[in-house]
Amino acid sequence: MTMTLGQLAVGEAGKVVGFDKSNRAYRQKLLAMGLTPGTEFTVVRYAPLGDPVEIRLRGFALSLRKDEANALLVERSVR
Repeated sequence: MTMTLGQLAVGEAGKVVGFDKSNRAYRQKLLAMGLTPGTEFTVVRYAPLGDPVEIRLRGFALSLRKDEANALLVERSVR
C-alpha cells in the first residue's frame, strides 16, 4: 500500500516507491539527497510539532521537513 513518509510511525521501516505528482518542486532535491526509488529507510523520530522528521538510510541520518516528507511516496516494509 502506497502512502507518504509522514504517515509512518517512529521505528517503522519503509521503501521509496516514487514522488507525489503535486509536489514536483521537491523531486530533484529528494533525489539529490539519496531518496531514489527502491531505497530502504527507518523512521527515527519526529520533532515535537511533527516537523522535521528524521530517517536513517544508507548509513546516515537525514531530516526532512513536513512538506518534503509528504512529497515522498513509500511502502511500509516488514522487518
